[in-house]
Amino acid sequence: MNLAQGVQLVSFAILALMTLGAALGVVLLSNIVYSAFLLGGVFISISGIYILLNADFVAAAQILIYVGAVNVLILFAIMLVNKREDFPAVNSGSWSRKGATALVCFGLFALLGTMVLVTPWSLDLSGAIANTVLTIGQHFFSDFLLPFELASILLLIAMVGAIILARRDFIPEKSSKAETETPVLTLPERPRTLASVGSSNKED
Repeated sequence: MNLAQGVQLVSFAILALMTLGAALGVVLLSNIVYSAFLLGGVFISISGIYILLNADFVAAAQILIYVGAVNVLILFAIMLVNKREDFPAVNSGSWSRKGATALVCFGLFALLGTMVLVTPWSLDLSGAIANTVLTIGQHFFSDFLLPFELASILLLIAMVGAIILARRDFIPEKSSKAETETPVLTLPERPRTLASVGSSNKED
């Protein structure tokens, strides 16, 4: 093992710990603003792992798109739309809900673990390293054109739904007719005294 391989292993271990720690913070913290900031840390750590894999374009796109656009959009949405409303308490003691959540999480973990074990991670480094931008462009317009377009349509639908939910105004209940009527504002006038005809003649 030379120095470069040692640096790569240490860097990968640090980035992996940062990714796992930030991801756990996103899930476990009760403050949603802190969770959004930690989500940005997850994205930055993943971009560092992409750099270790010599995927420079994917790392730059990860920082520019996810950290610079998606995470900032999430923070703005949280800070602008997060209204203080009283929500009804959810019964957290339901074992069926917890069991379903644990089953879904275990299924995802088993699926990802199987993909990690089955995928051949060895690379043929005998030839020159191809340009990542050229390779990604070829795959986008040939093999992954349909999934790429479907993902863009799905993101558009999610954005429209988020805008509709955020723009929904609070409609108050109808009040009584007496409360809805606007009071008429009147100014107090000085009382006028009418002089009699006889008194006016005496003055003359």
